[in-house]
Amino acid sequence: MQVKKNPKVDLNRNSGLYFVLGLTVVLFLTWRALEYKSYPKDTTILEIAQAVDDLKEDVPVTEIIKTLPPPPPPAAPEVIEVVEDTEEIEETIIESTETSQESVIEDIISVDDVEVGEEEEEIIVPFAVIENVPIYPGCESAQGNEQRKACFQKMIQAHIVKEFTYPEMALELGIQGKVFVQFMIDSKGHVEGIRTRGPDKLLEKEASRIIASLPDMTPGMQRGKSVKVPYSIPINFMIQ
Repeated sequence: MQVKKNPKVDLNRNSGLYFVLGLTVVLFLTWRALEYKSYPKDTTILEIAQAVDDLKEDVPVTEIIKTLPPPPPPAAPEVIEVVEDTEEIEETIIESTETSQESVIEDIISVDDVEVGEEEEEIIVPFAVIENVPIYPGCESAQGNEQRKACFQKMIQAHIVKEFTYPEMALELGIQGKVFVQFMIDSKGHVEGIRTRGPDKLLEKEASRIIASLPDMTPGMQRGKSVKVPYSIPINFMIQ
């Protein structure tokens, strides 16, 4: 036997519509809640100034001081006596030091009496092309320019090895490298113009000290005249 239901009293008839309406209302309220913004209310502070009507102020009593008028100036004498100045004043005459066309010059110096000193310009000749290289002490017996060059370089190397001292600070820090030293042997055989270029100031200072301790030498000669000779050498600082 089939049970018959009245479609008007069926509760599930519009359930889908109610669900969609309810979901729409909930989403709308949620959206409005998320979009809601609140602003702090501005508080107005009123400053009230009170005025007092009966303001009493004590005025100090001042005393008027009466001053006497200044005395009148003394009257001028009726007769003015003129006193003569009897002292004589010596006038100082300042003579002009400028000369004119009419003045005569008595002392005439001739051109022959003027001595002109000739300033000799020191010539710089490279070590590789100089006719006679500087002679290092101990190389006087070397014959020829090539042997003197070889002896010069050998003695320079020996001097560096003898005077070499590794800087303690550079040794502790592990600083090493090659320092290029350039110096000049002047026309009197002295060492001057020492310039260094290396990886650290400590090594450059030590290299400069070694070269500065070089002895005086016999200056280089070019065409029978003493000249300046530049020389450069590398000093290698290595920690073994």
